[in-house]
Amino acid sequence: MKDYFKHHPWQIIEEGFNPHYHKIAESVFSIGNGRMGQRANFEEAYSGESLQGSYVAGVYYPDKTRVGWWKNGYPEYFAKVLNAPSWISVHVSVGDQNLDLAKCKVENFKRVLDMQTGLLLRSFTATFPDGKKVNVEAQRFCSMAKGEVGAIRYTLTPLNFSSKATLSLFVDADVKNMDSNYDEKFWDEVYKKADKKECIVVAETKKTHFQVATGIRYVVKENDQEIPLQIKTETREKFAGNIVEVDLQEGKVLTVYKYAAILSSENHPKEQLVEQCSKILNESVTIGFDKLFQEHSKVWEHKWNECDITIDGDVAAQQGIRFNIFQLSQTYTGEDARLNIGPKGFTGEKYGGSTYWDTEAYCLPFYLGTAEQHVARNLLVYRYKHLQKAIENAGKLGFKDGAALYPMVTMNGEECHNEWEITFEEIHRNGAIAYAIFDYIRYTGDEDYLVEYGLEVLIGISRFWAQRVNWSAERKKFVMLGVTGPNEYENNVNNNWYTNYIACWTLGYTQEAINYVKARDERALQTLSTRIRFSEAEAIHWKKITDNMYYPEDKVRGIFLQQDGFLDKELQTVHELGKENRPINQKWSWDRILRSCFIKQADVLQGLYFFEDHFDVETIRRNFDFYEPMTVHESSLSPCVHSIQAALLGYKDKAYEMYLRTARLDIDDYNNDTEDGCHITSMAGTWLSVIKGFGGMRIKEGQLHFNPFIPDQWQSYSFRIEFRGHVIKIKVSKATIEAILVSGNDLIVNFMGKPFTLVKQQSVVITA
Repeated sequence: MKDYFKHHPWQIIEEGFNPHYHKIAESVFSIGNGRMGQRANFEEAYSGESLQGSYVAGVYYPDKTRVGWWKNGYPEYFAKVLNAPSWISVHVSVGDQNLDLAKCKVENFKRVLDMQTGLLLRSFTATFPDGKKVNVEAQRFCSMAKGEVGAIRYTLTPLNFSSKATLSLFVDADVKNMDSNYDEKFWDEVYKKADKKECIVVAETKKTHFQVATGIRYVVKENDQEIPLQIKTETREKFAGNIVEVDLQEGKVLTVYKYAAILSSENHPKEQLVEQCSKILNESVTIGFDKLFQEHSKVWEHKWNECDITIDGDVAAQQGIRFNIFQLSQTYTGEDARLNIGPKGFTGEKYGGSTYWDTEAYCLPFYLGTAEQHVARNLLVYRYKHLQKAIENAGKLGFKDGAALYPMVTMNGEECHNEWEITFEEIHRNGAIAYAIFDYIRYTGDEDYLVEYGLEVLIGISRFWAQRVNWSAERKKFVMLGVTGPNEYENNVNNNWYTNYIACWTLGYTQEAINYVKARDERALQTLSTRIRFSEAEAIHWKKITDNMYYPEDKVRGIFLQQDGFLDKELQTVHELGKENRPINQKWSWDRILRSCFIKQADVLQGLYFFEDHFDVETIRRNFDFYEPMTVHESSLSPCVHSIQAALLGYKDKAYEMYLRTARLDIDDYNNDTEDGCHITSMAGTWLSVIKGFGGMRIKEGQLHFNPFIPDQWQSYSFRIEFRGHVIKIKVSKATIEAILVSGNDLIVNFMGKPFTLVKQQSVVITA
């Protein structure tokens, strides 16, 4: 599907309607505002293949676990963000013919996502089976200024006929998830009403009892003049709508302005949902579409000023990075510490919309560099609030004394992933959360977080690692058995190097954190130690583990081994695979994948990315040269890590190749899975590829360091970084590097190993 969407610096453009790619387009053209999101489903009825998706942040359902054989410790449910009541519908009928792009002849179809303003546009000409032609233009946005408001402008122009027509405008809560186990529907009706021009449905989730009020109001105009309407109300279970009869006049433009209010009991008392929904609808109609859009687009203008990356000379690369930034910005705003980031955001159902380790490993740096400090802090506070649940999760697996195992998949802190190789074995996610605390403090200098929240989390995680290892009498070392590393094409292995390394690093960093808090506020440490029953004896044992941990390696090649026995595999490169074998996760049996050497995503290299300053460049190079040729990059999280390390090693072509792959992963459907939704969390990796990869940004001893280079395909690129109350803008061209301190006091920034003092609004130009 590569290059199906037209290249443009600010827009995603689809020209011509291809039903085969429709679900992919529904994902790519999705819109949201942090509170809610909507796939790019058509407003009119569509009988072709589609994945209907409307989502409300924080609202989820504990779907029944479905496994063939139950094992102790399995989660009892798989939590998922629900397909929420539909609000976008503007169904059109002329006589007994429905406007349905699966049944009408479609010409001049064009769909555009304007990322600069957060507007979805669509236009086409449809010919009904009896020859009547109508032109349609639709605009839609989810307001970034008013997080509970969505708006649609939908125009109909009959080209060769005049006729009566009916419009069906409604709220439909009789929906279900495509990934529902046992085809269960998750919503019960609480309330509905269908007045003329206003319809509201309140639905409640089974078991979790979240309530969502979805309401619509509308105005119909002909040639910009509001017209009287013949309206019939319609209600049935979980459904409230209006059927509107209109006269279509040849050549005259009929416009429907549809306003929606989507409110959750997470943000309003249940007894006030209907009243507040109606109030927001009234306000929206009074404000009107144009002014609502103006307010919305101003928020996007501000966001782009904060986080835009410009690339000159490579439109595909420019489009890719802006698409990724756009999706990240409309998925998570950081204003509500109860919310986190699902791997698909508001674009699809896969992975249930739950929180994974992706947030800490990939997303946190994006928000550190592009938003105010509280946004990233809230991501960490989210995990602190779930610490007790992490202790309970560990307890279910037999761990004790305050050991904490954070879930691989969660909504409320409970583990809800029922694949054993994930739930029981992919425990490296614990390390990512510890690393995020370190990364946040290193970047912000906010050591208060360590005292208030971070240390308690680190101790819980360290207690888990101390119990998860065991002493090997044969090796005379501590070992870690039965794990799955980041490379999920290996299950139930012993001594995954990355897991062993990040476990020991966590134990060491926790000891450093204890010493820091002790020196700063010994009483606070004593209070915490008493509450969680922590003693110095634990830390002494942790030191014994870190001093005696086993790490698999091949001293001849000078590499770390992904796990014990890796060299027993038949070592091949990806280039030896024919195209007919790719992607292997869709072409091969699981047995064949597990026995192969092929790697889904960075594993050893994930550790070398996190702990780059622990190793010399040649060690990183040897490991990269060994593992990257065997990596199939069938995880969306893979290309960005490889791009950053390739840049460090001076492999400019490989860095660019991996950047383009991560930047255009969904736009070009690299892994044949975009129809399930976009890969939101990996999109943060695209930003990292530019900032840490090409820009070479690192934090060392509290200072910013840059070691930039420019890909041959680019003329220049620029980015903006927020750092400890400062805003720095950097532009890299073929000959120079220009740095400007946009705001904040004088700041020392290092370029290519040399310190430069930046003064507000004064440009520093360095010869590249």
